[in-house]
Amino acid sequence: MNQMIVIFGASGDLTRRKLVPALYELKRKGRLPANIRVVGFSRTPYSDDAWRDYLQRTTREFVGAKFDPTVWDQFAPCLFYRPGDITDPESFPRLEAAVRELEGEQPTVRVYYLATAPEFYEIAVRHLGIAGMAAEESGPRRIVVEKPFGTNLATARQLNSVLHEVFREHQIFRIDHYLGKETVQNLLVLRFANSIFEPIWNRNYIDHVQITAAEAGTVGTRGAYYDSAGVLRDMFQNHLLQLLTLTAMEAPARFDADFIRDEKVKVLRAITPMRPEEVAEATVRGQYRKYRDEPNVRPHSTTATFAAVRLYVENWRWKGVPFYLRSGKAMECNTTQIVIQFQLPPHMMFATGPRSVKEANRLVIQIQPAEGIQLHFHTKVPDAGMQLRLTDLSFQFRQKFADDMPDAYQRLLLDVMHGDASLFARSDEVELAWGIIDPILEAWEAGQPPLALYEAGEWGPPISEQWMEAQGRRWFNVCPVLP
Repeated sequence: MNQMIVIFGASGDLTRRKLVPALYELKRKGRLPANIRVVGFSRTPYSDDAWRDYLQRTTREFVGAKFDPTVWDQFAPCLFYRPGDITDPESFPRLEAAVRELEGEQPTVRVYYLATAPEFYEIAVRHLGIAGMAAEESGPRRIVVEKPFGTNLATARQLNSVLHEVFREHQIFRIDHYLGKETVQNLLVLRFANSIFEPIWNRNYIDHVQITAAEAGTVGTRGAYYDSAGVLRDMFQNHLLQLLTLTAMEAPARFDADFIRDEKVKVLRAITPMRPEEVAEATVRGQYRKYRDEPNVRPHSTTATFAAVRLYVENWRWKGVPFYLRSGKAMECNTTQIVIQFQLPPHMMFATGPRSVKEANRLVIQIQPAEGIQLHFHTKVPDAGMQLRLTDLSFQFRQKFADDMPDAYQRLLLDVMHGDASLFARSDEVELAWGIIDPILEAWEAGQPPLALYEAGEWGPPISEQWMEAQGRRWFNVCPVLP
């Protein structure tokens, strides 16, 4: 069956930085369907050749040494451009006619990719519906929606309602690029293809779980967006809660999109949203000191650039095990990692001192940038009596596999074309996630807990470390070692 991708917002940043380079890489690897067409749609008045020339320059920039002019010459003929205005309903019948002409009489899988600003999602969906472009008589029709998927529970429900007026749920792909990362997918393999972890993956052996997404960079040129969004909307509602569900979920009966998403939804349902009085004790919010000096940031902004949140999954497996979620800008380094912190031995027979006793085994899953897995365990230091040291068994993707780690969009675009929704969020999943985050946002907007400042290059505000220590725990503040 033919493949057609229609990109709304074709002259924008996402298209040139991520979508077209990912499609080019799939072509270079021989994974792009031979009968694919990609149609760009936006207001910029490109011709086909002008858009191809523009994308050749930008793709060369973003793929670097992997750019092959011969491959590009094979790829470029599948790129087409049709100018139009997403707010103009008359543009859509013209687009439909142009796309049908390219498709010919063959049944075609058609993907609509909303690479636009979020304020245009609803109007684009409505216009697709009015033009009859969601009907599946001539082949499957799918729509990809980028984050942010709403700004709270009410707006997420509104967007879901609009989508469901035009598309059925199986046609909707809510994309989170974190789930396209190889290490995130490997988390499922680690848990469910290896029998050694299942017996200890529960409250009987695990003390707590840390999920950290730290960014060394500041807000930079994204000040206008970030000041209205903040760290909870930017990172927690989507990325971190997705990682939590994959860490905590039960094994699905089979590797199937609905089965996997059913198990993820069960985890979110098991997290009781916080009451207002609980937020001050169960969260930390911070802001790096020079945030208010960033372009397009309000001079007296109280937007959080750092957050730490403690959640509990109230089910049989995880009862009483805290999940600590943490993310921030202007931190010490770039790292996304999941730390499974195991409990201490029930009885320590070795006189090793208080520091060693507190260091129990841990499993560290590095999502990025040093993708890999480390198991930390105690060993005896040679020729030092019974002195112990925490050491590790380490696996890194780049050392074991010669190929470069693919960009997440390569996997996700292929999945959309194949109709595999395993790594995409379902409507109930999105709304449950907002139901967890909304009470925290409301308490923060009321001033609880107080906003703590921190210097750029630190692991967040000092109160975050004190907060963990008060619970008898410590953050795993270790930057990944790049190969």
